[in-house]
Amino acid sequence: MNGEVDVSGRALIVLSIRPSHRADAVSLQAWVDTAFTGELVIPRATITRLGLPQSAAVMAGLADGTQVVLDTFSLVIDWFGREPVVEVVENEGTLPLLAVGLLWERKLEIDYPARTLSIA
Repeated sequence: MNGEVDVSGRALIVLSIRPSHRADAVSLQAWVDTAFTGELVIPRATITRLGLPQSAAVMAGLADGTQVVLDTFSLVIDWFGREPVVEVVENEGTLPLLAVGLLWERKLEIDYPARTLSIA
């Protein structure tokens, strides 16, 4: 799986997701975030547009030490030949985040001079 590093230095990858196993896939560009241990963070507007089902709410600690409650939702991701159901954390941002939870068994390489990214 290949991506790119944009002019702002963000490592970006296009994901194929769907609200359920029976739904059509949608492409979603995500920023690789190795500081977050979950799986995915997706903006509220995208969650609403896809009609994702809410699965729970979780307590989360932010970088500034603040504790917040975040809603979580379920979706299916096409991930290296598998289609796991993953938990998505809702946020107010504009760019989805791909987090460490999906990278544990993968090799992530980011080449900033070449502006490339690969996940194997």
